[in-house]
This record gives sequence, structure tokens and C-alpha cells, in this order.
Amino acid sequence: MNTRKSLLVVFSVMFIAAFMLSACQPVETTVEVVKTVEVPGQEVVVTVEVEVPGEEVTVVETQVVEVEREAFTTPHPILGDLKVRQALSHCINKLDLVKSVYPLASEESQQAAVIGSWIAPFHWAYPGDENITIYEYDPAKAAALFEEAGWTLGEGATVRTNEAGETLSLKFTTTTATFRQTWAAVLEQQMAECGVEMIRLHAPASWWFGDTTGLARRDFELGAYAWVGQVDPGGQTLYSCDQINSPANNWEGQNYPGWCNEEATAALKNANNTLLQEDRKRFYAEQQALWTADIPVIPLFNRVNTFATRADLEGFDPKPGEEYYTYNIQDWAIPGGDTLVLGFTQEPASMYGLVEDAYVMHEILMMMGAERAWTSQNYEFQPLQLTEMPTLESGKSENVPVAVSAGDTVIDANGDIVEAAAGVMVINSDGETVEFTDGVMMNQLTVNFEYRSDLTWPDGEPLKAEDLELGWNNKCDKDSGATSFITCDRTASVSFEGTTFTRAEWPGGQDPLYQAMANYYIYPAHRELSDGRVLADVPAAEWATLPEIAEQPWGFGPYHLTEWVKGEKMVFEAHPYYYGGAPTTPNAVVAFVTPENAEAQLLGGQVDTLGAETLVGVTEALDAAAQEGKLNVVVIPSTTWEHIDLALFVK
Repeated sequence: MNTRKSLLVVFSVMFIAAFMLSACQPVETTVEVVKTVEVPGQEVVVTVEVEVPGEEVTVVETQVVEVEREAFTTPHPILGDLKVRQALSHCINKLDLVKSVYPLASEESQQAAVIGSWIAPFHWAYPGDENITIYEYDPAKAAALFEEAGWTLGEGATVRTNEAGETLSLKFTTTTATFRQTWAAVLEQQMAECGVEMIRLHAPASWWFGDTTGLARRDFELGAYAWVGQVDPGGQTLYSCDQINSPANNWEGQNYPGWCNEEATAALKNANNTLLQEDRKRFYAEQQALWTADIPVIPLFNRVNTFATRADLEGFDPKPGEEYYTYNIQDWAIPGGDTLVLGFTQEPASMYGLVEDAYVMHEILMMMGAERAWTSQNYEFQPLQLTEMPTLESGKSENVPVAVSAGDTVIDANGDIVEAAAGVMVINSDGETVEFTDGVMMNQLTVNFEYRSDLTWPDGEPLKAEDLELGWNNKCDKDSGATSFITCDRTASVSFEGTTFTRAEWPGGQDPLYQAMANYYIYPAHRELSDGRVLADVPAAEWATLPEIAEQPWGFGPYHLTEWVKGEKMVFEAHPYYYGGAPTTPNAVVAFVTPENAEAQLLGGQVDTLGAETLVGVTEALDAAAQEGKLNVVVIPSTTWEHIDLALFVK
């Protein structure tokens, strides 16, 4: 491997200049010139221009002083070359990687998993293949690019070398997970076919994802791992210039490749500093065009989510971007059946969402309409319990300039909650980053979450302002058991009227997910507890131990929890006042099964569905049953995407 270092070289040059002064008498004057140049190789050619008001300049002394570079500012001797990164991209047959880990998925599902950017192709922020650079599998094109970059494959050789005789060898680091070992072995072979020696290192996850090791210290050349995509792409911590982690900034940031493109950073920050989706699409398109052209990362494929149901189950329709496949359980039906049985291999410890975060708990709360007021199918928000999404475009939200005075609470240019004062950098209402001055105009966002007027609790009582307020107050009570109060802390004011909840952020707060802030738990303030109190009178510190909260929560959804037999099942019946009308199937049961017998229970008819939280892929047993028409197997791209970070700089 090429180990030449780039140095900063300081040339200190002494000149004696003879020039004419008064009476035409020559006077010798010494002029010292210091010039710093960056030297990428071993030969140095320096031109120093000196203006002297005379006729003769004589160089009498030259000194060369080597100055050590700051860590991670020296381009990687191989990956620092764009042609090499392009060639590596053309060497990879992404579809074969997918097939190696999902061999029994349909060809359509396998192809759909392949990605060309860090934003999934079915996401609203993806600009389309025609607006980014796509690197198709093309070994011939890869070979030509390697040749142009000086890496040739000699006669009879299996690994490319350069003029210095150094081999094209790269260390590939990832975890020991069987999943990654499987596709990494295929990648290794693909690289070998391109004349690249890929040395695999499968490290413990504790080291690879450690706070002071692996990725956090940029200890890799090719580094493979996964990110989870979101409805809101974000991306600033991943690909902004100011998020490159290094010793100089105490390793803060997640831009592990060390990629800095000022134009791309500006586009990314602009995308996260406007609330209008059309503007955000344009900025994200600009960033992705530059990102795919520069190739700091090679995107590979989305992982897939696998679901299996009995063959005659109707209405089952999981969607990419929607985390909880029970979002439309009211439409599920079994011809002639009156009960749905969902098989879960996990059991929640509690149904109190502020202290429990198990995936299955969210699935169950979704069935009950006790968690979210919206869905996110295909990465787009759709109203569920709201009359409409409270966007700026709909008129349910407004973003207006307000004058800010010294001492006011604001969100500064870094997104931190601070007191407005001299020296604080803020973003004014024109989108400019400026130093705070008294009276500066800053945007303040106010959102009106208007809930449906027909939302009704299981006891027949309609949703009231007191219920909305109780839910918000509990969420923001420091004794509630919640682990995060970010949304609460960023809130300047709230108000509740009828079935509308209004929230205003501190000036400067421009959260791109503003329309989804209704994602908090609403509780019936009037509900009478077993001890005679009503819920509104109970301190937040006691909620986690209340049976009515932890074991028997209420919601507005199609099903109402009636019984929980710990370790065995949860029993649900149709919500008597569900705003969507009676669910197609009147009863539902969540049966707790073991991972070892989950598929057997589905094949035997004891359960009707198994979700992605249980199934890691299509097994031979599931595939055979599907081929025989006994089961329906559904495979969709998940939000998790596998990729390879390229180390653009070395220590």
C-alpha cells in the first residue's frame, strides 16, 4: 500500500536586494520571505515572487522545514482518487449481495432492495435516478478507470499494482454478524474479480460501534454498517463538513468518511432549515447529486422486512416507511372468521409508552389507537386521528417573523436553547446566520393539531381539551419517567381548546418534523381508577404503577384491550365507539409464542400472522408453504440500509 505522506513545507528564503537610494548610493537590504506550500508527492517546485524597488535580487539562503499535518487531513493514497472510488462502485453487483442474504425472496423484492443513494428510491426526498449518478455493475468500465488511475493488472497477476509496485489492497471492516459475513464474502469475490485485494476484518460490534474505537475513531478503510432511514431524512450529522469527527474536535460528529463538500453541506443545511417540502426536495436533490458524484459512501441495499400470514387473510398490507404493520388492522378479515390471532415472540413489560419502548408495545398501541395521530406509509404523513396534517400548506401551521429582545429564549443557529444576548449566533427571518442584536427578527413556528370531533373513549365519553392537556402535561413532567424532554423544552407555549392542541416553538425553532409533533399519548382525564381517584388527580410519578395505564390503557382505535394473561395472550374486542365504524373482524388476540415454534404455530393455524419483528427472512419452510398456497409471504424494503463508508483521509 502506498505510504507516502503529504507534508506542509515552510520555505524561509533570505534575499539581499541592492537598489538605488538618494545620491545613487547602493544600499543592501535583507528581506525575509516565508512561503508555505502543500506538497502531495516527493518532488517540490516552488516559485516565490518578491517585489524589490531595485534592479538586483540575490538569494543567499533557503531553508526547508517539515511541518507535521493535522490528523486525518492527508488524502488516502488509494481511496483519495475519485477514479478509484468510481471503479470500486462499478465492481459491485449489488443484486448479488441482496440474493446472498435473501435468497428466497422474490426477484422483484430483491431488485427493489438495491439502492443508489442514502435516501431510499421510494422516499419523497429521492430525486430520481436521472438526477444522481448511478454506478451500474460494469467490470469493464471499472477496469478502464483503474487503468486511468495507474492501477494495472499485469500478465498472470490477480491483484492490481501501480508503478511503484504497490498492490491495490484495502482493509474491509464490519461486524461479526452472520448477515454481514454472508454478503461480505460475495463482495470479496467481486473485488477479486476486479483485481482488488479486499482483506476482511469482522470485529465485535462493541468495538466497531464503541465510543472510543472503530467508526468513532475512523479506524477503517472500507467500513460496512447500516443506518436507519426516517420519514424526515435529516442527514446533517452524517454528511456535513462540520460533522467530520477527528482529534481536533474531540471526535464529535458522524461524518466518518471525512467528506467535505461545501456546496453539498449548504444544500443539506438548507434542506433542514425550511419547512416547505418542495424546497426541501430541491435541496436534497442537490446534495444527493454531489454525494453520488463524489462517492464518500457506496450505498448497497435496503434490508427487507418479511411478514407471513395465513393464505386467506384479506386486507394485510404493510407499507415501506410505516413502522407498524397493524396500522390498518381494522381492514383485516378471514372469510367466516370472527377473531384475528397475531403471533408475537416478545411481550411488553408495560403499556405505558413513556417508560416502555418495546416494538411490540407500539404495534399493540397502534391497534388501539392509543399512540399516533398519523401514519407514515411510503414515507409520507397521512392523518389518522387528525382532520388533516397541520402543514404550512394546509394553513394549520404558520411561521411568522417576531422581534426578539435581549433575555428572550430562542433556538440559536446551532439548534440549542439559549438566552438571546450579544455574541449569540441566530438565524434571522431571512434565513441568514447573524449575531444577535436587540430587535432582530426571527421566525416563530406555531402548529394547530386539530383532532377529529368524533374521537370517543371506550366508555362513550368524547375527547375533550382536558384530555389533550393531561397527556401533554404528563409527557413534560420530569417525574413521568420519560427519558427525553426535547420537544417540551423547545416549546414556548401550548393551548388547548375543544379538540385542538396548539403548540408554538421558541423563536428560531424550525423543526422539519413539526407536523408530527402530535405524536404524544392522550389520556382520559375523567377516567375513574380502582382506588376511587380520577386520572387527572394522580401525580405523574405514580402513573407507571397504575393498572389503568400500564395494563389497561384506553385509545380511540378499532380495538379495545379487555384481558392480559401475562406470558400467554392479550385479548381485544371491537371498540364500541370507533370513529371508523366496526372493524371487519370483531375480535383480536395477541398470542405470545417462542421464536422456536413461531413458524410451526403459523403453519399449524394457531396464529394467523407473524411480523418482521419475528421473521428475519424467508425460510425454506415458509417458502415451501407459500408455493403450496398455504401461506402468504410478504417482503418489502425496510428503512434500514447497508452501505460502505470509504476512508477519504488517513491519520
